[in-house]
Amino acid sequence: MSLDRSSISSRVSALFASHFFGVGLFLPFIPVVLGFRGLTAAEIGFVLGIGTIARIAASPLLSNLSDRTGQRRLSILIYSLAAAFFIGLYFLPLGLVFLSVAVIGYMVMNAPVVPLSDAYALDVQRNTGADYARMRLWGSAGFVFASIFGGSLAAEGTSWLIVVAVGLASLATGAVAMSLPRQKRGETPSEAADGTSDDHKDTPFKSVWFWPLLMVLGLYQASHSAFYGFGTLYWQAMDVPDFAIGLLWATGVAAEIALFTVAGKLAQRFDPPIFLLAAGVAATLRWLLFPFADTLPAMAALQTLHGLSFGAAHLGAVAILARVVPSRWAGTGQGLLATSVGIQMAIGLSISGAIYEINPDWPFFVMSVVAAIGTLLTLAMTPMLRNRMAAE
Repeated sequence: MSLDRSSISSRVSALFASHFFGVGLFLPFIPVVLGFRGLTAAEIGFVLGIGTIARIAASPLLSNLSDRTGQRRLSILIYSLAAAFFIGLYFLPLGLVFLSVAVIGYMVMNAPVVPLSDAYALDVQRNTGADYARMRLWGSAGFVFASIFGGSLAAEGTSWLIVVAVGLASLATGAVAMSLPRQKRGETPSEAADGTSDDHKDTPFKSVWFWPLLMVLGLYQASHSAFYGFGTLYWQAMDVPDFAIGLLWATGVAAEIALFTVAGKLAQRFDPPIFLLAAGVAATLRWLLFPFADTLPAMAALQTLHGLSFGAAHLGAVAILARVVPSRWAGTGQGLLATSVGIQMAIGLSISGAIYEINPDWPFFVMSVVAAIGTLLTLAMTPMLRNRMAAE
């Protein structure tokens, strides 16, 4: 990489910001946009359900294809252009079929962008000493800004502008990706010193221990499924004003950004399993206490735990994979993590939905148990993880 650390990290930050700006518009508002086009709730659910399944399947496949070619930034460009093309089909007046193709195609082509961006950013950290967390926090900031911006457009007369902005965000992501320096395949400082290459290292994908690890790493994010699916509904049922609900969501993301700001220094003192254990304890307490928070200050206090329950879990997971998966196959490893999260999140949403109808408090108690199980499994796996990370 020929550019200095500050220049590279700024461009990677812009890569995360542009991509997550599009995601921050798409996820909350695409159901609203489709509703304005005349789709029923059942049709919207069907389209998004198929898109979610396709996205989960596509993430490791497309990430692996990129790893095989060794062209991460070119792959991000191609996938981003394809995503922009598909979302552009929204404007064709051809009914449900083309709307479905537009949404599902966008979700599929967007799926590998985050894993590949994470893989690139982790290589930047490895090769230049840049702080991954400080680069990644701009993705969270982009998401928050998009949510605010999208809310101002989510009216029948202006909803189409959301689709335009989503497409432009994909184009911007591709443009930023191509502004990055080209990575050499398997390039790490240690390899440059001893003349070895990741191409000659065994990947862990065929190892028995890797798949339980992947499941545990996904479990932390899956413990948020009740909140993502029903947190807003739960607060609305408690007569929390919509404006306050928005602030509560923003509080969680702000805590996440705060952790990302200082995570680089924390990583010098604590290894990745410690990040996971901190996340597990925070998530266990957060969901256990969630139904008992009946005032705005109490709700906001619990939301600050998002910095650990999500942020520390994410940083710990990507750091572990960066250590046990050779750089050559980092995109595949991150793509498999995204798939693990997606599958378990879908299961968690289904279970939470069924339980929520019985008692709205119970899904959060179940998620507390899930987080506790993840914490105990991580504790049991920590000696093995440390040995594996030390061996790389």
